[in-house]
Amino acid sequence: MPKLNDLKIAILTEEGFEQVELTSPREALDKAGVTAEIISPKSGEVKAWNETDWGIRVKVDKTLSEANPEDYDGLLLPGGVLNPDKLRINQEAVDFVRHFLETGKPIAAICHGPQTMIETGLLEGRKMTSYPAIKTDLINAGVEWVDEEVVTDHGLVTSRSPKDLPAFNKKMLEEFAEGVHEVVK
Repeated sequence: MPKLNDLKIAILTEEGFEQVELTSPREALDKAGVTAEIISPKSGEVKAWNETDWGIRVKVDKTLSEANPEDYDGLLLPGGVLNPDKLRINQEAVDFVRHFLETGKPIAAICHGPQTMIETGLLEGRKMTSYPAIKTDLINAGVEWVDEEVVTDHGLVTSRSPKDLPAFNKKMLEEFAEGVHEVVK
């Protein structure tokens, strides 16, 4: 089992991520000694959405075209309405996410974050949760959707909303520490 301080985690995001759904998990990763990099189709900075208005700006470490998913031990997908909606129509982003599902590397996705995973076509038979607004989308993708604060399925960690962040962050660290999981086919 890898040590957390040996891990490198990609945080894939676009403009409009829900601020606390990136800052809280990133803080947990930082405290655990994990190297976390912000990956985005945009260069420079990406802007957060903070509940009802624009929030902070976060520095992008690598653009999506510069980042190689092989270089990362896990993936964090923050939610927000705008962020995953932009990522799911970006084929490069979908392919980046697909790598983690195909290789069994752990993924942590909160709120609307799972929307990008739907586009991979690789969620059939997985057990997940999400923000209720995308429940039907996940069910249509073949997911067994449950209404729980955190759900883990072969290295895939999902939660519903910011109120679930304490449980989400704990499970995220556990799954990242476990490393590669059995690939679900």
